[in-house]
Parts: sequence; C-alpha cells; structure tokens
Amino acid sequence: MASMAALFIKTPYPSHTHSITKFPNTHFAPTFRVSVSVPSGRIKRRLRVSSGLIEPDGGKLVELLVDEPLKDLKKREALSLPRIKLSSIDLQWVHVLSEGWASPLRGFMRESEFLQTLHFNTLRLQNGSAVNMSVPILLAIDDSQKHLIAESTKVALFDSNNNPVAILKDIEIYKHPKEERIARTWGTTASGLPYVEEAIANAGNWLIGGDLEVLEPIKYHDGLDRFRLSPSELREEFTRRNADAVFAFQLRNPVHNGHALLMTDTRRRLLDMGYKNPILLLHPLGGYTKADDVPLSWRMKQHEKVLEDGVLDPETTVVSIFPSPMHYAGPTEVQWHAKARINAGANFYIVGRDPAGMGHPSEKRDLYDADHGKKVLSMAPGLERLNILPFKVAAYDKTQGKMAFFDASRPQDFVFISGTKMRMLAKNKENPPDGFMCPGGWKVLVEYYDSLVPTTNDKVPVAVPA
Repeated sequence: MASMAALFIKTPYPSHTHSITKFPNTHFAPTFRVSVSVPSGRIKRRLRVSSGLIEPDGGKLVELLVDEPLKDLKKREALSLPRIKLSSIDLQWVHVLSEGWASPLRGFMRESEFLQTLHFNTLRLQNGSAVNMSVPILLAIDDSQKHLIAESTKVALFDSNNNPVAILKDIEIYKHPKEERIARTWGTTASGLPYVEEAIANAGNWLIGGDLEVLEPIKYHDGLDRFRLSPSELREEFTRRNADAVFAFQLRNPVHNGHALLMTDTRRRLLDMGYKNPILLLHPLGGYTKADDVPLSWRMKQHEKVLEDGVLDPETTVVSIFPSPMHYAGPTEVQWHAKARINAGANFYIVGRDPAGMGHPSEKRDLYDADHGKKVLSMAPGLERLNILPFKVAAYDKTQGKMAFFDASRPQDFVFISGTKMRMLAKNKENPPDGFMCPGGWKVLVEYYDSLVPTTNDKVPVAVPA
C-alpha cells in the first residue's frame, strides 16, 4: 500500500442549522481573510473565507502521552501499582483519549462526566461553555479488581501481553449502571446489540475514571499504523497542503462511485462558496466493528485502489484511520463521529442516510429513523461550529451508465444498489453495472469474500469483529 502511504510522505510536515446552503462562520483561527460576494436572492451576502484550522473543543488539543524524559520513571511506577488488564476495545479507547480525539476529556470518565454525557450529550467546561460528548468513554472493573485497588489513588493499565500502557491517576470508582447506559445510548435494551454484547454485557459492575498518562503511542503492528494519523498530525498535513477548508467523510464500508460523486461534488460546492483549497479527509473507522462488516485491512486495500484508479484526487484527499470503536448507536453516535473530526481540524462534515445505524437486532426493520442522524447533527449542542453537509441521494443511472444524483422526475432510470446487494454480488463473483465501482476496488471486494469460501474440509472461515 505504498502508493497511499505516499500521500503523507511526499513532503516533510513543516449558525445552529449548519448547512452548506448557508454562509457559515467557519471559526478558523485567522491569519488572513478573503471576502467573496455571493448572491442570495436580492441581497448579496459576504462569505468570509479564513485560513488556518478550526480550534479543537475547549480551545486546545488534549494529548496525554508522557513526555519523553519521564517515560522510564513512569514505566517503573506502573509496575508498582495495582493492575487492570485492558480488552482490545479498552485499548482502542486509550488510543482515542491519548491523541485528543475526545478533547477536552483527559481520561476515562468520572461519574460527573459520565452523567453529563448520558443525560445531556455535552460536557460543561469551567468557563461555563459546553462541548458535545454523546458517547460515554468508560473503563469497567469487577469486584475483585475493585478490592485489589483498595485505597490506591492510581492504577496501571496493561495490555493483553502484560505490557504497561498507561497510568490512571486521581481515580474515582462508581457503580456501572449497565441498563441505564444501554437504554440511553441505544434507545433500546433489545438483546443482540453488537457493542453491548462485546463490551458491556459481561463487563464489571464498577466504573473507574481518572486522568490518563499514556506511556507510549498506541500501535497495532498490523501494517496499517502509518495511516493512523493523530489529530495533531492531521492538522500538520492540512496546514502543509494550505487547506482553507477540511471536509470529513466517515465510513466503515468500501467506497463506490456514488460515494466518490458525493465527495467530489462537495469539493466543487465549497469552491463555489469561495474556498480556494478544500481538502477531503477520507476517514474510515478503524476500531471495533461487528463481524459481518468488511475488515479494516480489506477496506484500506479497496480505498487504495480508488485512489490509484483516479476516482478521488490524491492531491486533495487525505486518507487516515479513525481509531474509535463502533457503537452502531445512530443519532447518538453520529454526534461523537462529528465532534472527533472537529478536533482533527475538520469544519465540514458529510452525513448520509442512517449514519451509525444498523438493522434492529431482533426485528426486520431499521433500528433508527434514516433521517434522524442528519437532523440531530443540525441541532446538536456543542456542534454549532461544525457545518453539516447532508448526503445527496446517488444511484445508478441506467441512461448514463454511471452513478449520478437521483432525479425524481425520471425514477425509472435509476437503480439503487444497497450494501446488502453489493455484498451479495461480490460473494457470488458477479460484476455490478459498469460505473458502480472502479474495477480495482471491486476486485479487492471480491477477493475478500472469496477468502471466506469453504475450505477443503468444508469449513467457512468465521468473520470476527475488527
């Protein structure tokens, strides 16, 4: 995947309803401004385009890595403290917190932060302002671990290989109200919610919060670490490219030409608004996903082919991995996805149909209303600085032989190829219509499903959660 890595190494790093049809205050830290007159009915409105990047939540990116001179001292200290072993999802949350994706949060949530998140979807800052925080970031422990910690004010966090990862200090231990957490995060307590079964159902009955001191950058050694750019690294890259707008596209699926049409059209619309160099952050989710999603390694191969085939322009696209686990919590979770991209420097966020949604785990229907995600984002407290870009509906236009924006005046000309149908075609090694996905990208998808076919002993490799 060297070609995609080259995107980052070619040069050393040196209003409440926020819609693209509005003329937003981008909240960039100003270095210079260009005013552009844009007609709006009879009145000319002036769009102020600013250089620089949007400020992180709380005004400063919170990075929790221990300073280099203190690392050895802190590692020795960790060996002397009560220990908590982290699950793979716990480690992903340490990664998220350590790099500042959840700024201004400084560690796993204490009870007051948990309650604010659960009931208000915000965190109140000392100056009285609020930032969005819709998904609890928590660390659970059981009775025996609580007993082991006793009166200690610090604990050490270890990975599955018994390596010290971080110190959690000034700790607070409180009850883990699982049913309330599940009901308020997902809007249901139905059995079968993937994240609940993976990370909550069998977790301990206590939560432990505190400030994190992370000993080393989190690495996965899976060949993809070079794509896991932190918010500060992304900000450096956007600055290097002289971006005057950054628009983020969150996805956990392969990119087809309908996605690409949306992204290229968004850039065109931003140029029409007066921006000179809008940069796309193509930001696939890289943490836990449910077992039937295409694994991250295959998605990254497919994204590489999309760039190689010129479907997206490498000069105006930054591909990076977002390390967060996936909740599939619909309108609640999409706020987290948007908020985290502010901290990475994005001031525009593309939102589609049923973002972060999934089918109901026990009934044949969607778990969430398909339009609620974008509606919630347009009103969410703490996200006023972010400009929301609702999806245009794209489908395969039989008259043009390519993906195009749906034209309601001639619906008979369009074919909607759902994710389910796309996966079925790939599994059966059938080709989609020409123009649905670039050939290289489709080949990768077919190869993935081909890797799951029965082996000589008639056993099918089991897809496992990422």
